[in-house]
Amino acid sequence: MFKTLRKLFDSNERQLKKFFAVADQIDAMEPEIAALSDAELRAKTDEFKQRLENGATLDDLLPEAFAVVREAAKRVLDMRHFRVQLVGGMVLHQGDIAEMKTGEGKTLVSTLPAYLNALTGKGVHIVTVNDYLAQRDREWMGQVFEFLGLTVGLNLPTMTPEEKRAAYLADITFGTNNEFGFDYLRDNMVLYPEQLTQRELNYAIIDEVDSILIDEARTPLIISGQANKATDLYYTADQVVRRLKAEEDYTVDIKTKQVALTEDGVKKVESFLGVDNLYDMKNITLNHHIQQALKAHVLMKRDEDYVVNEDGVVIVDEFTGRLMHGRRYSDGLHQAIEAKEGLQVQRESMTLATITLQNYFRLYKKLSGMTGTAKTEEEEFRKIYGMDVYQIPTNRPMIRQDLSDVLYKTEDAKFRAVVEEVAKRHEQGQPVLVGTVSIEKSEKLSRMLKKRGIPHQVLNAKHHAREAEIIAQAGQKGAVTIATNMAGRGTDIKLGEGVAELGGLHIIGTERHESRRIDNQLRGRAGRQGDPGSSQFFLSFSDDLMRRFGSENMESLMDRLGLEEDQPIEGKMFTKAVANAQKKVEGNNFDARRWVLQYDDVLNQQREIIYKQRREVLLSDDLKDVVLEMAKAVIERVVEAHTPKEELEEEWNLEAITDFVDGNLLPEGRIDTEDLEEKEPAEMVQMIYDEVVKYYEERRAEIGDERLREFSKVVVLRTVDRKWMDHIDAMDQLRQGIHLRAYGQDNPLRAYQFEGFAMFEQMVQEIQEEVVKYVMKSVITEEEAIEREQVAVNATASSGGEAEEQKETAKRQPIRRTEKIGRNEPCPCGSGKKYKNCCQKAEKTVQAGMQG
Repeated sequence: MFKTLRKLFDSNERQLKKFFAVADQIDAMEPEIAALSDAELRAKTDEFKQRLENGATLDDLLPEAFAVVREAAKRVLDMRHFRVQLVGGMVLHQGDIAEMKTGEGKTLVSTLPAYLNALTGKGVHIVTVNDYLAQRDREWMGQVFEFLGLTVGLNLPTMTPEEKRAAYLADITFGTNNEFGFDYLRDNMVLYPEQLTQRELNYAIIDEVDSILIDEARTPLIISGQANKATDLYYTADQVVRRLKAEEDYTVDIKTKQVALTEDGVKKVESFLGVDNLYDMKNITLNHHIQQALKAHVLMKRDEDYVVNEDGVVIVDEFTGRLMHGRRYSDGLHQAIEAKEGLQVQRESMTLATITLQNYFRLYKKLSGMTGTAKTEEEEFRKIYGMDVYQIPTNRPMIRQDLSDVLYKTEDAKFRAVVEEVAKRHEQGQPVLVGTVSIEKSEKLSRMLKKRGIPHQVLNAKHHAREAEIIAQAGQKGAVTIATNMAGRGTDIKLGEGVAELGGLHIIGTERHESRRIDNQLRGRAGRQGDPGSSQFFLSFSDDLMRRFGSENMESLMDRLGLEEDQPIEGKMFTKAVANAQKKVEGNNFDARRWVLQYDDVLNQQREIIYKQRREVLLSDDLKDVVLEMAKAVIERVVEAHTPKEELEEEWNLEAITDFVDGNLLPEGRIDTEDLEEKEPAEMVQMIYDEVVKYYEERRAEIGDERLREFSKVVVLRTVDRKWMDHIDAMDQLRQGIHLRAYGQDNPLRAYQFEGFAMFEQMVQEIQEEVVKYVMKSVITEEEAIEREQVAVNATASSGGEAEEQKETAKRQPIRRTEKIGRNEPCPCGSGKKYKNCCQKAEKTVQAGMQG
């Protein structure tokens, strides 16, 4: 009774019923659609497009369009969509997440909403976790789209901009999350419109959506240039840290993954380095290097967090176990690890453009996704992306047996038990897939199996060239496969002949992940499409999750019961305790991601403004209006600063105004102080502006219309790019130190929002002043070629003479308020205005934006 009531009020269930009713309509159309010839079926695409032009909506077309895709798949792939797959397609079309178990045919599901949404001509992106899957799905499912007359593109990292542009112009484009994101960043750094590759971001279908939008959500995509910083300090810090002893000189907190120097440690470091006070302002850089070296030595483990190969230090993705080539730890940690491993320390890079996957995918007008495991993160999907999770029923009943966890006292005992279990099942011919949490553990287990003479395949980040092939064979009779938990994701494991009678594929987990979802993904390898299968987790007290959540009590219970090392604890109470620990960690991780997102959103809003305006500049034929608007804003600020309302007119500094105009806007003497006397500030602004407009036209006649247009575009693009890159760096530095504000009773997030806003406003003002100055004052000879410069080639290049260089290297100081300021007191930013008319106004704007 209770279950029935719960379902009655469950919107998910109600919505699924509606979807199944639409599936009935699609089924009813099948005979009619099946009777069409290939040409008639293909002609349906043109008919649908015409109906859209005549006012029909995609929802109106959905039943018939889905029926057409199902028929096309039958003819081209010999695959027919099940009713549950039709329902999955409807969930994706409405911009939500379809949770479908492994083996339920998610790839085929995507053809339905992809075709329907591609009819608008605005483009559909199908996003996969790696290039192999993108290529496979383009070749496989692409046949259905091409049969129906749509164009299909593939976006790979190796492609030229021309090839990418063609891929993006296709109706449906396959590619990886990273490559779509990097192309977005690159497009916002190009110098000519014809170099743009992407169209407007319309609709994306994300495969393995939990991996991309949760596990990798905070992963920043970064395009970098070299920064000129010395690398000697990394080696020095490394040598110092090697001489420190655990507990005596530094402490480690496993739960928070923090390492800190003790007082004795600080004294030792000071003695080694020959400094009086490690925490003195002048030693900030030194202190930072010591902290990073400590992290590198104590927290970062080789063959777990990273590997060392011919490419140097390569990060291992903690979720997938894959090598993340080209990715580097930030803030000098990567260099500290290079020093620790005795490698050549690479120079720190300067960020030229960056965006998190979280913020990139929120740029799409409509977003959807599919995965085998998403329900545990439903709250996060709803709150951050506005997407609901629908659990789609399986086509056939799930009959996999999930056995209770078994807990051993030590890791060695646990692995011995795993080897025994593998040996027992292997002897019977039952295939076994063993999931490990790290490369190190997979290799340890492999050595133990070799000693027992059990043939097996090892699949981890070190050997993933044949990943899909190995995983696909894991269901064959007698197969034993060891894999890092997520390796080969997206590849089906089909059972070999006679395997079903042996119980199907058996999954062994060697450690619980802190997220239940990752465990469920491993379990989901077995029991596909109604196949038999089983799963079980083997744990020990030294596992990370157990150590973080009070395994001492359980361990003492084992001692009291007098259990031997190789005797396990098994039971529902224990399994429930592990699940509760996982829920707690998941909650903590969600809070952390949401908190980070609030910080990311500050820079994200700024990036959207800059990129939007940059795109307008890039596509504009004539920047006259843009330059003159900037000039107007500059004039208003200068006049306002020197004609404060609270001062008498005779106290106004008119000379400062004319000095600025002479130096930045007009030929010297064009406007003098006498011209400004006895005028209201608004009249002064209008007078100077009119003169600037007049002089702009004179320059146009002198330089030539085409040359002035091109020169203006060069100046704007170069200035915006350079200032934006500096701003990213400044915001990064601000963010790294902002948490210290909490000690002064300030809210760090509010401080970051307020100061970030002030820094952005300052950057915009600097862009306006520099653009106007160069456009109005530069001398351009007829022989001089006007070329657009790619600032990204050399991040440290300056744009003018020595004075300009010095101005550029001076870091902007964010406004910091340490005490209450009266509304009528001078603003601490040094503008000369009252606080209420200056930064207090900015603060109110930020607060209003946050509340809105």
